[in-house]
Amino acid sequence: MIRARKQSYRTIREQEITTEPNLTPLIDVCLVLVIIFMVTAPMVMQAGLKILESQAGTSVGKHAAEENIEVILTGDNKVMLNGQEVSWQDFPVRIRQEIFKSRDKLVFVTADDRNRVGMVVEILDISKQQGAKKVAIISKPEGKG
Repeated sequence: MIRARKQSYRTIREQEITTEPNLTPLIDVCLVLVIIFMVTAPMVMQAGLKILESQAGTSVGKHAAEENIEVILTGDNKVMLNGQEVSWQDFPVRIRQEIFKSRDKLVFVTADDRNRVGMVVEILDISKQQGAKKVAIISKPEGKG
């Protein structure tokens, strides 16, 4: 009879529930999420234009004025390229020629307050497509023009 009790005690002991948590499914889920984020992160990043904005009233820049390309968008939506009026159709060709001649390939854009942002962005985009290394938006000092 004593033997029967030992056997029953042993079977209960073997069937005890383990109290340690099983971390394998948690680790698997975390690794899958990391892989999903690694794959989707480059798709979420959007391409954009990097622009340099000058502060009004700054002193002389590091580039000489004759080496730079200056684009002015007037209030009546006319484009001036280095002081000469250019049509919208001729602008990509003319700016490519100017960028090719420029050593630093730096384009400064000045726009009137009445211009739409879309037109300024289009000028910046065309400039980058035609080979400009850097583009900058020049703001007018208060009290001028």
